[in-house]
Amino acid sequence: MDDMDIAKPEEPRDNTLALFLGLYLLVLAFFILLVTISTLEEVKSKAVMQSLSSTFASIFPASTTLSAFTSQEGEFLAGQEFQEEVTGIFATTFPVAKVEVIHPGRLMHVTLPSDRMFHDGEDRVREARKEMLDRIVAAISNRPDGLRYDLDFVIGSPPAVGAGLPIGSTLEMRRAGAFAQEMAARGLPADSLAVAMAPGSPDQVSLQFHVRRRDEARVRLEAFGRAVEEAAPAGAAPDQGTPGQGGDE
Repeated sequence: MDDMDIAKPEEPRDNTLALFLGLYLLVLAFFILLVTISTLEEVKSKAVMQSLSSTFASIFPASTTLSAFTSQEGEFLAGQEFQEEVTGIFATTFPVAKVEVIHPGRLMHVTLPSDRMFHDGEDRVREARKEMLDRIVAAISNRPDGLRYDLDFVIGSPPAVGAGLPIGSTLEMRRAGAFAQEMAARGLPADSLAVAMAPGSPDQVSLQFHVRRRDEARVRLEAFGRAVEEAAPAGAAPDQGTPGQGGDE
């Protein structure tokens, strides 16, 4: 007995995995069979599509099409690329400037000290800033089809007597004019630039970069023209020299 080996009983095997795989394959074969023998009913398909359209009509207007979404997405991406390019310009040439994206793809503000843009007490643009202006002109001039890039130059001005802006020639007014002349000399499209003074500290200059559709600017100009005609006396011809009545293109 001592020399004989006593056979130990084998432990039972766990067949759970094999059973699960078998059931899975059976269900998969069943669905393949259903797809094979099924037929497409056009009437029911149209009913489903109409149900989806009516359900989501409150979210997307009926006139909204895939091409409209594609166009809007392209405009947004183009606006973002423009804002990123402008941000890079100031990051490399004017680090002290404060850059704020107010509306992604549409509007951004850049605030900078006046004495870093102009010579102290003068209306001359510093030579060190002219390379930056050249890069801004190149970015604005690179307009994609259907869009326009606009720049508003706003400089602060202390209020005059009566809390209004000064009427005569001031340093701030001359600086605004000098900036416009510099940008025009560098080839900036005339319809892309507007200069203005606003009540505030003359130590700050604001550059506002807009991304607009071309038809948006045209609508504003037409509305402005109608307002001038309505305000003019009866029988009087509208003033042809009124700012803003120039062509958009």
